[in-house]
Amino acid sequence: MSALYYGVAYYDEYMPEERLEKDIALMLETGINVVRIAESTWSTLEPAEGEYNFYHIDRVLNAMHNAGIAVIVGTPTYAIPSWLATKHPEVMVTTVAGQQKYGPRQQMDIVSPVFRRYAENIIRKLLEHVQHHPAIIGWQLDNETKHYDNVGKYMQAGFVRSMREKYPSLDQLNKDFGLDYWSNRIDSWDSFPPVDNTINASLACAFSRYQRQQVTDYLAWQADIVREYAQPDQFITHNFDFEWRGFSFGVQPRVDHFAAAKALSVAGVDIYHPSQDHLTGREIAFGGAVTRGIKAGKNYLVLETQAQGFAQWTPYPGQLRLQAFSHVASGAAMVSYWHWHSIHNAFETYWKGLLSHDFSRNPTWQEATTIGADFARLSPHLEQLQADNDVALLVSNEAMDALNHFKPGDAQSNVYNDIVRRFHDACYDHNIALDVINDVTEATGRYQVLIVPALYAADTGLLERINAFIANGGRALIGFKSGFSDENVKVRRDAQPGILSQACGVSYSQFTLPENVSLGSCTAEIDCQHDAGAELWMELLTPAASTRTLLRYQHPVWKTYAAATDARYGQGRAMYVGFLPQKTMIHQLFNVLTDGLSLSSRTSTATFPVVVRKMRNRSGKRIHFVFNYSGEAQTYVSEFIGTELTQATQLDRGTALQLDAWGFKIVES
Repeated sequence: MSALYYGVAYYDEYMPEERLEKDIALMLETGINVVRIAESTWSTLEPAEGEYNFYHIDRVLNAMHNAGIAVIVGTPTYAIPSWLATKHPEVMVTTVAGQQKYGPRQQMDIVSPVFRRYAENIIRKLLEHVQHHPAIIGWQLDNETKHYDNVGKYMQAGFVRSMREKYPSLDQLNKDFGLDYWSNRIDSWDSFPPVDNTINASLACAFSRYQRQQVTDYLAWQADIVREYAQPDQFITHNFDFEWRGFSFGVQPRVDHFAAAKALSVAGVDIYHPSQDHLTGREIAFGGAVTRGIKAGKNYLVLETQAQGFAQWTPYPGQLRLQAFSHVASGAAMVSYWHWHSIHNAFETYWKGLLSHDFSRNPTWQEATTIGADFARLSPHLEQLQADNDVALLVSNEAMDALNHFKPGDAQSNVYNDIVRRFHDACYDHNIALDVINDVTEATGRYQVLIVPALYAADTGLLERINAFIANGGRALIGFKSGFSDENVKVRRDAQPGILSQACGVSYSQFTLPENVSLGSCTAEIDCQHDAGAELWMELLTPAASTRTLLRYQHPVWKTYAAATDARYGQGRAMYVGFLPQKTMIHQLFNVLTDGLSLSSRTSTATFPVVVRKMRNRSGKRIHFVFNYSGEAQTYVSEFIGTELTQATQLDRGTALQLDAWGFKIVES
């Protein structure tokens, strides 16, 4: 895994027979050195129960090996064959809408013992057949696995068992979850009610956590099977995805990436994003930060990203190159397109691959060939890139579940991800690179700054570790709603923000929705003149005597309350923000918090659309990526000395770099 991989998903099953050799010739021309196959092909591999057909697998493996192209083989379990659904309709997943019908993919019950039996069989049959093939460099488990909103009998029964193991006494469960409310009390394990319609957020969030655990267990189960056949030098990966809003947006609600990744040797991810005039790189950076984080900063594989994709994604000239190197700049060791060819019928007919429907050398493909050539040429400089960030963003599936049960006002979206992305994007737009973490441990001590958005539900231990991080010299930017409830979504009885009040030096007992509320600055360091004011939520903060007030609400009634505060705690500082700020305000608050710090995460004084990413290669040299996410040319004044790699020219500090529309430079220093 030292070299950069440049790849595509390839489906021989969908293509005319004569295409394989022609496609391989074009792949070599493109610079493709890896393909991903088989994850969608259960019905082709096993057209009837117990009958197996490896024709397409064999011919692709042999042809790719002869061409020197490596192969990643996926287990074909995420789309079941029709004969299985006909023989065993009970394998279809049951959601709150009822049992799903056969047709779409990912409609199976992953905890069904019947499904598991058939899935294990096809995995073993495939791996037994191909395990010794020299083309294979790794294995992908399933595909974008989730629990598919499963509330079926096996999921429900397993959840009840897990609660029974955790709570020998139902009295304690009733107390922790507040189930006396509206007569939701449970007095017998045998009459444990279905949870899919519960009005109790504590019970609902516990069930959601259990559903995510089943995804973790399912991938670990597949990984254990694959390891029986895998060679020592082959990796095991999975293509995690994100909350989907027509593109990859935020933390995935249905998977705990950090837990599920433990079964993998290499993290993998699918990242799709807006393009054309809407290309910003924010989704690439956020997805990369998450995927680095789930394997402790190691390189990862982009197993799927767009080449052409939807009609609104057909890239402008230069954008495909910008996208590819943006992935590398976040730590990707592979960039692979979904997919090579465009499909001529079925559901994804209009999700175009690298080649269009006529297989021609289109402009996007032509640009892709320049990426392949550059990957091959620049690999010695861009291998095994590592980030040295000293700013971390804390995310939590548990906090997401809890906050989304109590959305402020009339919010309809996944409001937790709205908030997380607001904080991430504010940093990104101002060239503050960060890591994404899901816990605070001793290892977190390597960071100078911790950003904690909307940590609505958290156990006492995590909150105390955040306080300790601050006391030991760290600086923390803590957003509203943090520390409000415990791990069971039970509101703490102390003044809010609960345990975090110790470090933040602030408290509140009332809150409201902002309406015509602007902000007033209490310090010359913050300019509120052009700020849009408080958004989404506002906590009426009362700072302690030693706590500095940074912002106040500008409102006839609420003007006596603080909106943001800054407190010293031990050797560190904690900033608390009682509302959702605009991105420019987040940046101003971040600057106040980090005053006097020299941050390696602060990669440039430039701002979006000029984005500067900084990594360290395996030789210990700094690699600076300077990106222009704009359709207009930009000038960037170099802040470092080195060699510009794409043109092999020397660069001095202070030199004006001309960035073409959607262009970039790579500097090794």
